[in-house]
Amino acid sequence: MKKILIETSARHIHLSEKDLKILCGEDATLEVRGPLSQPGQFSTTTRLTIVGAKRNIERVTVLGPTRKDTQVEVSLTDAFTLGLDVPVRESGDIKGTPGVKLVGPAGEVTLEQGLIVAKRHIHMTPADAKEFNVKNGEVVGVRVKTCDRSLVFEDVVVRVREDFALAMHIDTDEANAAGICGEVYGEIVKLA
Repeated sequence: MKKILIETSARHIHLSEKDLKILCGEDATLEVRGPLSQPGQFSTTTRLTIVGAKRNIERVTVLGPTRKDTQVEVSLTDAFTLGLDVPVRESGDIKGTPGVKLVGPAGEVTLEQGLIVAKRHIHMTPADAKEFNVKNGEVVGVRVKTCDRSLVFEDVVVRVREDFALAMHIDTDEANAAGICGEVYGEIVKLA
């Protein structure tokens, strides 16, 4: 069976157009630093500070393009550093999540909601879903074999869309738990 590239997603911020203008200035645009694996997505040169109850995290990367709602994605370790209780959620599912203050070069924004730990997930096209015999929203396991820390990630959400590229996204805590570095692939395991 075909394997899935495992990609580590570090802390990052998705901004709305409105918040971009407040944080970075009225004429601000997101300057592309480099493309990401998902079509149309990119890292930018913009860096912001996340203000926590305990500590701040500075120089957090903003990803583009802008979105309808601002969303801040951190790891559980980051949440501990910030001193905030952050829920695990699918990207985009921010209703009822905690807010957080962001500081940029031109201003600051205090979000009412939008701070999450991203639930691990697999991006795939409908053709990929057919090949792997899975459907959008299905929860699967993914077996990852590494030198000293092989494991099976459970609770992995399958996300199917025509404009996705096949890849599994985990955060830095999860990558460290599995000893992932460099190019690593996993295989889907159906859970009972």
